Amino acid sequence: MSTQLTPRFAEAMRYAYRWHAAQTRKGTRIPYLSHLLAVASIALEHGADEDEAIAALLHDSLEDGPRYSGEPRAQIERELREHFGERVLQIVLGCTDTDSDSSLGEPKEDWKERKVAYLKHLETADASVLLVAASDKLHNVRCILRDFRQLGDQLWERFSGGKEGSLWYYRSLAEILGRRLPSRLAVEFQELVVELQRAAGSGPATA
Repeated sequence: MSTQLTPRFAEAMRYAYRWHAAQTRKGTRIPYLSHLLAVASIALEHGADEDEAIAALLHDSLEDGPRYSGEPRAQIERELREHFGERVLQIVLGCTDTDSDSSLGEPKEDWKERKVAYLKHLETADASVLLVAASDKLHNVRCILRDFRQLGDQLWERFSGGKEGSLWYYRSLAEILGRRLPSRLAVEFQELVVELQRAAGSGPATA
């Protein structure tokens, strides 16, 4: 059965623009909104309900919204709850790997520590968080693989974890999502991670 989207989803698109209009994808001039729309699209293609689709569209609002909109993180949290409900807020929180408020210039925690903590969190996260997280990571790895084919190892300069850290992270995500989210979405993600590993020539060519 297809998900019926209501004016709530249109409102979420307005908030996505408000919080991310000034943001671009790492190392490119591509509007970040393209990623948010892609993640929502992937989630819907894999059975998301409207709350999950809205959370997919707004999944980076707490991490990046404060920096690019100037609105405090606490205010964005309140608006998520007031306009879209507690369930949407909890999914977004479940897809956020930092507690820092970028509107205040607070630095994120150490990259490796954040990723280890997030991977541990995914071991117990609920199905809605896993669906949105997998949709996000699938779009990311699609873009990484595409750009790697064009740029080669220069690509890794975009990422805080560098080449080895990034490949470790995606291998770890593929293992957890493959185990905890038995679905075509997780399988496609695993396949692309294997393809990226082979293309990059680093680490085991398995997910």
